[in-house]
Amino acid sequence: MKIEIWSDVMCPFCYIGKHNFEKALEKLPFKDEIEVEWKSFQLDPTLDASKAINTIEYFKEKKGASEEQAKQMMGQVLQMGKNSGINFNFEKNLITSTFPAHKLLHLAKKHNKSSEMEEALFQSHFLNGENVADTETLVSLAESLGIHKEETRQALTSNEYDYEVNQDIQEAKNHGVSGVPFFILNGKYAVSGAQPVELFENALTQTYQETVSPLKDLSNGENSCDTDGCSI
Repeated sequence: MKIEIWSDVMCPFCYIGKHNFEKALEKLPFKDEIEVEWKSFQLDPTLDASKAINTIEYFKEKKGASEEQAKQMMGQVLQMGKNSGINFNFEKNLITSTFPAHKLLHLAKKHNKSSEMEEALFQSHFLNGENVADTETLVSLAESLGIHKEETRQALTSNEYDYEVNQDIQEAKNHGVSGVPFFILNGKYAVSGAQPVELFENALTQTYQETVSPLKDLSNGENSCDTDGCSI
């Protein structure tokens, strides 16, 4: 069973959603039969990779929020994060283009380490206050997962994986996705947002049961032939 997840590194709800989804996954007896594919999405493609500002400044410039409103919004997300086991450090967050980070994610996918890279990128951005558009920062993250630094630097400083990132974004548009996190369960059901563990558990279980259950014959079986002959 395949789960596709559209996410952006700068989205705190994506990090919360990841944690809740993974907690739900650990509870399922069929967890080893689930393939997870992380997909790229950019919440703000206008951001410049050569610049970085803190979260409060970003809210003030991009959202027109006052400093007090920005702190209030961050406070609500902080509490949600704690409930999911994440201690966000918004005071250190650097808001910048996430396109380089998404390129790194696709490189990690080639090495079958996309989930590990997704976690490393979230930690780098939300916990450590690192610049996830900085080449050397990303090279270091890749190296920590066993990906050679020269391969990473080549991927980040060329247009390699640009197509894959843009293809994910276009695919999201084709699905009508306008916000993340967004989960598509085996191409049949969708879950939007950082939902509770229980909702993920129930949705995954329902999808799995419908996937492995035999087909239901809605007819009466007449007017057909089988190995024993034909019935009329």
